[in-house]
Amino acid sequence: MKIATLIVRTLMGAIFLCTSLSYFFMPSPEPVSTGDFKAFQVGLIASTYLMPLAKSVEFLCGLSFLLGKFTTLANIVIFPVIINIVLINYFLTPNNLPIGIGILLGNIFLIYSHWENYKGLFKMNG
Repeated sequence: MKIATLIVRTLMGAIFLCTSLSYFFMPSPEPVSTGDFKAFQVGLIASTYLMPLAKSVEFLCGLSFLLGKFTTLANIVIFPVIINIVLINYFLTPNNLPIGIGILLGNIFLIYSHWENYKGLFKMNG
């Protein structure tokens, strides 16, 4: 289980670190998009803060995964971003859905492998 956790954590960290660094340092021309995804993308760009915020969260969580520090916190922080990735892929770009599902499964696996750290979140006081 430790080896599998290390592999999944490293892959997730590399994915998030690479995608965030490429967003900030190697801006490439966006692929031509059409339909609903184009409207969604225009809205993201118009907001001016949402993509840098999401990519900053991805960077910090990717770094955390690669370093093996604060992994429990990174799993929780990145979870809403991953859910959004899966939903965008499901509704707007279904051909990318397997990537989103793979990342979601990786995050769920990491949560499961660190479950002892999360038990306190679900205790009832009283």
